[in-house]
Amino acid sequence: MSKTTSRWTADVELQVQFYDLDPMEIVWHGNYAKYLEIARCALFDQINYNYPQMRDSGYMWPIIDMRLRYVAPAHFGQRLRVTASIVEWESRLRIDYLIADAESGKRLNKASTTQVAVDMRTGEMCFLSPPVLFEKLGVTPS
Repeated sequence: MSKTTSRWTADVELQVQFYDLDPMEIVWHGNYAKYLEIARCALFDQINYNYPQMRDSGYMWPIIDMRLRYVAPAHFGQRLRVTASIVEWESRLRIDYLIADAESGKRLNKASTTQVAVDMRTGEMCFLSPPVLFEKLGVTPS
């Protein structure tokens, strides 16, 4: 995660379910992407710019990069806290994540995703984030 504190952060708690486990009885690595998505949607809800609002604004925001660093496994029944924070927004939207044990705070995974705005009319990628994102974040473009 970024060393700076973000103005835009969301925390969600979830419990590891049986169907998320692999044959080794730990969370299958691919399910961490689902956990990130849950936190990302909570973060987008906070700024009133979740997927329906993105679509209505004329932009889609595909993920072009996802990085995950596994520190320790998660187990069935374990309560997790997933924190998502917007750390870049001017030319792309980068979100950093921390997945930790909800009780102890022990870090299990850290991750980041990068999304870019794509104009839905033209299908072209925007090299700067559109004004609607700055409006939702309450910031002025630099």
